[in-house]
Amino acid sequence: MTDRHDTPLDTHTCEQARLSRDARFDGLFFTAVTSTRIYCRPVCPAPPPKPENVRYYGSAAAAEAAGFRPCLRCRPELSPGNDAWQRGDHVIARTLKLMDSGAFDECSVDDMAERVGLGARQLRRLFVERLGAPPISVHTTRRLLFAKQLLTETTMPVTEVALASGFRSLRRFNAAFLQANRMAPRDLRRHPATATGDAITLRLGYRPPYDFEAILAFLRGRALPGVEHVDEHSYARVFGTPDAPGWLRLSEWPGREHALRLELHCPQPTQMLGVVSKLRRMFDLDASPQSIGDVLKESAVLRPMLRKRPGLRLPGGWDGFEIAVRAILGQQVSVAAARTLATRIVQKYGTPLVSPVPELQRLFPGPELLVDADLRSVGLTTARAATVRGVAQALLDGRIDFRSEQPLEDFVERWVALPGIGEWTAHYMAMRALSHPDAFPAADLILRRAAAGDGPELSTKALTSLAEAWRPWRAYSVMYLWRSATDAAQAANKKVA
Repeated sequence: MTDRHDTPLDTHTCEQARLSRDARFDGLFFTAVTSTRIYCRPVCPAPPPKPENVRYYGSAAAAEAAGFRPCLRCRPELSPGNDAWQRGDHVIARTLKLMDSGAFDECSVDDMAERVGLGARQLRRLFVERLGAPPISVHTTRRLLFAKQLLTETTMPVTEVALASGFRSLRRFNAAFLQANRMAPRDLRRHPATATGDAITLRLGYRPPYDFEAILAFLRGRALPGVEHVDEHSYARVFGTPDAPGWLRLSEWPGREHALRLELHCPQPTQMLGVVSKLRRMFDLDASPQSIGDVLKESAVLRPMLRKRPGLRLPGGWDGFEIAVRAILGQQVSVAAARTLATRIVQKYGTPLVSPVPELQRLFPGPELLVDADLRSVGLTTARAATVRGVAQALLDGRIDFRSEQPLEDFVERWVALPGIGEWTAHYMAMRALSHPDAFPAADLILRRAAAGDGPELSTKALTSLAEAWRPWRAYSVMYLWRSATDAAQAANKKVA
C-alpha cells in the first residue's frame, strides 16, 4: 500500500524489493510500518511486517512528515540518495543541488525559488507533490540524518555534531532531533564509538553495482602530486586553507556491504556536511545503475560495454576552478601531458602546508593566484596561458561560476563566450565540475572512434545525433566509451608484448 506522496516505483516493485531486500532499490523508496511508526530502508534485516501495516514513501522526508521515525537497525541515514530527483535540470534537482552546496543555510526558500526561476509557492507545491514534503522539511531531514550518523559512528561532542549538520543553535538542534527521533541526541549514544585520533570514520553507502576500481583508475591517471594521492585501493586529498587544512581518504570497506570508508580530518565542523556531500557527488554514490542502464542498453554500441562493466560511474572533481584548469591544459593533448603541466602549476603556485599525510602537502592554487601568473614559465603555450588567466579573471569578476543549480545549456553558453573555451571544454567541465549526467563533449576524438566500433570514425555531428537516444545519461555513455577505448588499448599492448 502507498500513501498519497508515494514513490515513483509501483507498489508491486516496492513489495518485491522489500521482501527480497534488494540493495538496488536502497534509497529509492522507504518502508514505513504503521504498527511501530518506524520507517526503514528496503534492505532492513528486521523481520518483514504484515503487508497491511506497510506504507511506501519516495523520500525520508515524506516518511517523517507522515509521523514516522527512522529505524535504528537499518539506519536510513546510510541510504544513497535518489538520483531520480537529484540529476538533470528539473527545478527539484536544481534545488536539491543548492541544498547540497549549503546555500539553504544562508538563503530563504524564497531566495532558492528565485534562483531556480520559480515562485516560492510553486516550488513548495512541486516538492510536496514529488517528495512528499516542502523544501525546508527535506532540508531539515537531511541534516538530522547526517547528525544521526555522526552521533552513531563518531565521538564528536553533541555541540560539534549540531554545527556539522548545519544547525547554528544547539537548542534548535536538540528540539528538531527529539521531534524526528523521539529521543534526545545523547540518548542515541548507548554504545559510543571509540576515538581513533584526529580523523573521524564514516560509512558512505552506494547502490550496487559500483565499480570503485574503475573510478580510482580514472582519478589515478589525473592525480596531482601534493594535492591528491590515488593508489590501487583509495583516494586521498588535502583541502581547506593553509591555516586550517583538512584531509580525507576514501577507500573500500571490507566486510561492509555497499559502502565506502571515509577517513576525514575536518578542522571546521561547519564544513563537514559540505565535504561529505561533495565526496558523494565526486564519487557518484547516489547514481542508480539500473535507471542508467535501462536507457543506455538500448544502444547496440553501448550494450556490450554495460554488460562488461555494469557499475561504471561518473567521476566528478573536487573544485570547479581546478577542473577548469585541467580541462584547458587537456585541450588537444594527452591526459599524461595535461597532468604534467598541471603538476608544474601546483609545484610553482600551489600553497604549501603541513599535513600528517606525507603525500599531501599543497593546495591547488585558486584563481586569485593564477590571474597574473607567468604560466609560460611552466610550459604552457601563449594561448593556453592566456585562457587560464582569462578564466581566472572571469571567475573573480563573477561573469562565470560553477553554481550547481544552473542548467547545462546556460553553463555551456556562458563558458564558450570566453576566449579559448570551446564546446568540448565546456561540456567536459560540466561533466567533472557539475557532475551533470547529460554533458557530452561530442568533439572528443576518442569518443568518435569508440562509438564507430569497427567502422570509420564518426563526425562530431554524427555522434551528437547518435547520442540523442542516450539522454539524459549521455555523460555516462562518455565514461563507457572512454573505458572501452582504454580496455582495447590495454588488450592491444598485451598482444604486442
